[in-house]
Amino acid sequence: MSLCSGKNAITPMLILFIFFITGYISILAVMLTTLNQSPWANEFESIELSCLIKSISTVSPRIEWKKIKDGKPSYVYFEKQIAGDLENRAKIREPATLVILNATRSDTAQYRCEVTAPDDQKNFDEILIDLVIRVKPVVPTCYVPKSVPVGQSAELSCMENEGFPKSQYQWFRNHEEIPEDPKSSPKFLNSSYVLNSAMGTLKFSDVRKEDDAQYYCRAKNEAGLAQCAPQRMEVYDINITSIVLGVLVVLVVLLCITVGICCAYRRGYFTTQKQTGSNYKAPGKNDGVDYVRTEDEGDFRHKSSFVI
Repeated sequence: MSLCSGKNAITPMLILFIFFITGYISILAVMLTTLNQSPWANEFESIELSCLIKSISTVSPRIEWKKIKDGKPSYVYFEKQIAGDLENRAKIREPATLVILNATRSDTAQYRCEVTAPDDQKNFDEILIDLVIRVKPVVPTCYVPKSVPVGQSAELSCMENEGFPKSQYQWFRNHEEIPEDPKSSPKFLNSSYVLNSAMGTLKFSDVRKEDDAQYYCRAKNEAGLAQCAPQRMEVYDINITSIVLGVLVVLVVLLCITVGICCAYRRGYFTTQKQTGSNYKAPGKNDGVDYVRTEDEGDFRHKSSFVI
């Protein structure tokens, strides 16, 4: 007796046949699944990459794990042994789950679980898992200018390169977090700065006396945080009167030096000493004429005529 009348009626026998065929096909096919296709762990923790065999008829299938980094595959489990980067720090949990006991940042990669079942109709299946090992930031390197005059610009910087994923940065003034938008807080409403949380920079375009404070930076990601020690940025007023007086003093000193040099020239301190009889050297006698110097004229006279 049919369940319903008409040309499209489905008999109970047909339903049983469909279930039988579906179950039979699944038994003859190796099929894999995973509990988490994108697992993560902090550095030095354990992490499990699950590879579950959903169906299989082969008694002893071949199980392999490969690590794929920068597009290059390498074995980490082959011929029932842990190999490559995971040697001595991983194990297989039956039937095919890979457990990394002491994960490091270099373990961040894709991992492929491969199962080969020779006795199955569909004798091969694989599953790809993306593993991320998060690394806590280290203490960032911070730069805070020691002193800045009122009205001038100033830049504070903060950087660390160990954290993964890449760290985001927060700046604090006197232990109070500086918001990215100064208008979002009444305490920073009149401040003129630009905070870049990705690059770790804090730039003041016009420093005010209220900006004189202790500053420190915090690097933060999903694995943890680290911060540098507070440093003070002193903001001081520019003393215009002292600057003007200093310039005037320099000008007066230069004027005195100039007048002194002029007076020395006029008094002859810088003139060349006149030649006297004691230090005079007579010219050479290459023309055959003798010269003598008179006592009172200080001049040369012709002593003898030319020799022919």
